[in-house]
Amino acid sequence: MKLLVRGWWRPRLGRGAASGKASSPRRVVASGLGGCPGWEDGKDARGRDKPPWRVLFFGTDHFAREALRALHAARESKEGRLIEKLEVVTMPSPSPRGLPVKQYAVQSQLPVYEWPDVGSGEYDVGVVASFGRLLSEALILKFPYGVLNVHPSLLPRWRGPAPIIHTVLHGDPVTGVTIMQIRPKRFDVGPILKQEAISVPPNSTAKDLEAVLSRLGAGMLISVLKNLPESLSNGRQQPAEGVTYAPKISADTSCIKWEEQTSEQIFRLYRAIGNMSPLQTLWMGSTIKLLDFVEVDRSVLADPKFSGQAAVPGSVTYHKQSQMLLVCCKDGWVGIRSVMLKKTLTATDFYNGYLHPWYQRNSQVQPSHCRFQTLRLPTKKKQKKIVAMQQCIT
Repeated sequence: MKLLVRGWWRPRLGRGAASGKASSPRRVVASGLGGCPGWEDGKDARGRDKPPWRVLFFGTDHFAREALRALHAARESKEGRLIEKLEVVTMPSPSPRGLPVKQYAVQSQLPVYEWPDVGSGEYDVGVVASFGRLLSEALILKFPYGVLNVHPSLLPRWRGPAPIIHTVLHGDPVTGVTIMQIRPKRFDVGPILKQEAISVPPNSTAKDLEAVLSRLGAGMLISVLKNLPESLSNGRQQPAEGVTYAPKISADTSCIKWEEQTSEQIFRLYRAIGNMSPLQTLWMGSTIKLLDFVEVDRSVLADPKFSGQAAVPGSVTYHKQSQMLLVCCKDGWVGIRSVMLKKTLTATDFYNGYLHPWYQRNSQVQPSHCRFQTLRLPTKKKQKKIVAMQQCIT
């Protein structure tokens, strides 16, 4: 009888981790035996020391769907059976179709449960990707090999629910995916089993980057599962240095602060959240959503109409030749091609319907008085979180 012995929730001394506390008892799993989790007698019915694995997958969004797709393909493959059983847990959704993971599971005829229901089957390993809920210690202990987490950042950078958004928002040149083993009570602190870095493509939106990282993470997950016992035994603790956090993005993040934010910061914000929550501002007492940002060419700024103008942050004007609105920010200008007021308007429509009439009514006033102002949301709205398309919440 072969025993697989693993340490649980205990730093690996000698790998850069030090502790003055006594280590917790080791968990002993007897591979290939029958019975329930009975660590005291060293038996576990579900323990296996090699594939095919029985997997319970926890996920919600498009990033998670790619990992589920890879697991499903591995189960269906006739070459080197890796997955024997695959079931899915997702979150409830107001949409009748459910979240992307549920849609894929139903389409693929995979058993699917809605949290907190996790079914009653037996599994070898759990896999989490963008799930958004902490798994209890009791639940984690039901898996002989624990629970793996597919996290789209180079941990310990960007722990938390929105790592891709913060990668774009902060202009990180490099990012990646980490496969780690989760621990109870805290997000994203477990040992790293596999980690790969990539360069962030220039001008990537969060949606673009999510697509790249989801494919990378899916491939890495399959690689880890092919050598699961070895991957677990070679896991390394996360370094104490370089820890950053990626909290959920609140609604007021979408409100541009013209006096405080540079053009680069505004473009990063647009690429980070613009496809989920349009950036917004205040114009003549009304909220206006800014839909399509573009960089302003130097030739436009060389136009005498602008170069001789004493603009202040928030000043908005229309450039006829390029058919875009130009808005002054802390260190320059940003271009906008379309907005939403009562309906979606092109920059030309907004000029004809709103800016030009304002100029006619205020012909003696400096153009800089026609300006966008920072929108201050009521407290309740500030507390509402944007529902992100990648919710890399793990």
